[in-house]
Amino acid sequence: MMVKPAPSDFPLAPNVARMRASATLAAMQQALALKAAGADVVDLGAGEPDFDTPEHIKQAALEALRAGETKYTATGGTRELQQAIINYYEREFGARYDFKEVMATAGGKQAIFNAVVSLCEPGDEVLVARPYWVSFPEMVTFAGATPVLIDTEASAFHLTAAEVARATTTRTKLIIINSPSNPSGRVIPPDEFRRILEVCAERGIYAISDECYLQFVYEPARVFSVASLAPELRARLCIAGSFSKTYAMTGWRMGYALAPAAWIVGMLKVQGHSTSNPNSFAQHAAAEALNATQACVAEMLAEYSRRRAWLTNALAEIPGFSCFEPEGAFYAFPDVRGCLRGEVNSSGAFVEKLLRDEQTVVTDGAGFGADGFIRISYATSLERLQEGVRRIRRVADECVS
Repeated sequence: MMVKPAPSDFPLAPNVARMRASATLAAMQQALALKAAGADVVDLGAGEPDFDTPEHIKQAALEALRAGETKYTATGGTRELQQAIINYYEREFGARYDFKEVMATAGGKQAIFNAVVSLCEPGDEVLVARPYWVSFPEMVTFAGATPVLIDTEASAFHLTAAEVARATTTRTKLIIINSPSNPSGRVIPPDEFRRILEVCAERGIYAISDECYLQFVYEPARVFSVASLAPELRARLCIAGSFSKTYAMTGWRMGYALAPAAWIVGMLKVQGHSTSNPNSFAQHAAAEALNATQACVAEMLAEYSRRRAWLTNALAEIPGFSCFEPEGAFYAFPDVRGCLRGEVNSSGAFVEKLLRDEQTVVTDGAGFGADGFIRISYATSLERLQEGVRRIRRVADECVS
């Protein structure tokens, strides 16, 4: 038998070949490798709460395991979890959804992916605010559509309706919005968010609202979901939610989507041929997270607020740094262009020097579409955060000296 030799370069499908690897996952791998080598690593790259999953949520999963809830469920999740999601949005935001408008997913990322690939096709344009979460443009690319980036630095990283209106064309199919924002921590004011959805409604544009960090908002900003808007503004809206950050459940891989019934049908098709249903007993835990007291969320938010206050002041004292104040999530996104000199001529070079010289991990802003910035996660203890900033200060001082 003649065997055809394999090519030296694997023939990736064009839509996959055009995708870039995740910058946040790359930072995580760097941290893990250094730790495995025995280095004293300060990891400020992870977008992962340092808190444990609350005990009552873990107990709910154990009860489900003991009860034998280890089989397949419906693709879009159990009735129990769907009802918990519906109840949560009605209780918190006065929004009413039907079972046919809700589905559970394997993390918020899958909800967004399902929504994008079930809607978009070649020739479509998708608006994405810059800086963006690293996966937004890559999901659009995978679907064969074209990401159109809206630079928001001039508006202090607050996406505005005017910016959206200017960016739309006859080919615009969708906009992806993330507030509170990863990486900038900025929060779109409710009135501005409503105006953005009004622009979308007037022009027939669909919208995905990534609410991964929904409850992590610092005063005077306030928690806001577009689910609370009038039904006519939700007619083309998909909300993607996650349990990962709110309840410190990153490894559980639980998320959900709320969208018009016809969109959910398409998303269920995608999920049915990829992962099928989310983890069965984790769904029971997710329902408990939504139904039970939210005191654990308030406790985490209080600690993030304490760290944020310290970090905001500390960053202001580093030469060459400037930073918009994070209003939500658990990231600071400082501009480091003021300390880029010589060989350290980009944020990527700054990140590499920090890793090499100080064994400290942050994420290059270029991965978020913002070269010259770095993302610092304060989802770590205040003690380690303080040590990390001391190391960042040493590198910045060296760069500007």
